[in-house]
Amino acid sequence: MTPVSSHGRPRPERLSLLHARRVALAAQGFADRRPFGAGGVGARHLARVVDRLALFQIDSVNVVVRAHYMPLFSRLGPYPRELLDRAYGRAPRRLFEYWAHEASLVRVDLQPALRHRMARAHDHAWGGMRRLALEQPKLVRRVLDDVASDGPLTARQIGQDVSIDRTGWGWNWSAVKTALEWLFWTGQVTSRGRTAAFERIYDLPERVLPTAVLAAATPTDDEAHRTLLEAAARAHGIGSEQCLRDYFRLRPEPTRQAVRELVEMGRLLPVTVTGWRRPAYLHRDARIPRRVHARALLSPFDPLVFERARAEALFGFRYRIEIYVPAAQRVHGYYVLPFLLGDRLVARVDLKADRAAGVLRVAAAHVEPDAPRQTATELATELDTLARWLGLDDVAVAPAGDLAADLAAEVGRRR
Repeated sequence: MTPVSSHGRPRPERLSLLHARRVALAAQGFADRRPFGAGGVGARHLARVVDRLALFQIDSVNVVVRAHYMPLFSRLGPYPRELLDRAYGRAPRRLFEYWAHEASLVRVDLQPALRHRMARAHDHAWGGMRRLALEQPKLVRRVLDDVASDGPLTARQIGQDVSIDRTGWGWNWSAVKTALEWLFWTGQVTSRGRTAAFERIYDLPERVLPTAVLAAATPTDDEAHRTLLEAAARAHGIGSEQCLRDYFRLRPEPTRQAVRELVEMGRLLPVTVTGWRRPAYLHRDARIPRRVHARALLSPFDPLVFERARAEALFGFRYRIEIYVPAAQRVHGYYVLPFLLGDRLVARVDLKADRAAGVLRVAAAHVEPDAPRQTATELATELDTLARWLGLDDVAVAPAGDLAADLAAEVGRRR
């Protein structure tokens, strides 16, 4: 029997790799045209991406731009970063910060589904946090009291609070930060935002999260896993169990159960993807576009590529971030962004925003096998757009990589 979507349309039981790739791109918002015109990008455009992706991963590296800003640019083009700052830094918040796919800005309506992670901090939080909570409960209590009485506060501000007696129980910067991270993991405090130095600003949830979210009933563990798995499936469009589990970093057995239940409920449809060894699942509302005309540079932490095995299975694109690899051993560079053109990842560029000089520097540029002839031209256009969004005046291409010469020539023609 052919599966039927929630809209009554028959769905396939087998997909080619090309169709699976297009499903994934459409689910991530790359099948839509970028906004243009005098109105520019506004709150409704941000809301559409937030609803689709459910989260933006956070990372402290600021070589080009902070990681959580980049996915919106990749899908919408130039936008005011204040839009995202307001979405998680001011009421009514669309996003809140928590551990999802690593540290992330997460759609705020998913907070109840993440309470199971908060409740099991003693089992799953990092060892240093658990150890401090067990060995220094008075410290944890005092840190929480300080946030309650004087918040919002950074760890540095609490560590400098001279009104607290630090004698006899090991009050220091490291202990304060660790206590705050324990309280953050357990949901007793949350993040009101970030400072210019990217420090978390801690506050009580009732002073940050929307009242309706706080008042929402806590789902059972099974309900929570189904909610998170379906959010992952919507964001991916199609994926293996591993793909879906990785999105919110869920444990294997609850994931398997949630997948089975979502299949029984008709929300996930089992499909076979040509060339995939693992079973795949198509979300019932996923679109299968006939073509995708995308052009985007992707952060290393973009949801389209942050699960590296998925990126390789979908695009034949082997991608490893090399920040922690010694310079002499790097293959593609320090901070490398994949370049999406149409429905393929066709190149990768090692980028650095040289803010002092006002230049977007391309330290290396590499092309993928069988990339189209217009790759350098389209990449130059996208680099120019990125530079202008970052407030930089120029793009400079170093002679490293097999795409560098063509890219430098294209960039030079625009001067």
